[in-house]
Amino acid sequence: MNKDMIKGQWREIKGKVKRKWGMLTDDELAQIEGTYEELEEKLHETYSCQNDEIKKQIDTYLYANYLK
Repeated sequence: MNKDMIKGQWREIKGKVKRKWGMLTDDELAQIEGTYEELEEKLHETYSCQNDEIKKQIDTYLYANYLK
């Protein structure tokens, strides 16, 4: 996946990311600013999942909904 595509579409994506991963705060979403690595880190911290599982969830969700 082209991770730069997230940054370019962040305004469109972030509300839906908030709905998908509802434990993320508005402040955390602002810190992420469309950066894939920041999204991955915040989800790892918030949901205590393995990094590989987080990456898989992000890639699956974003590709299915935005990056076709």
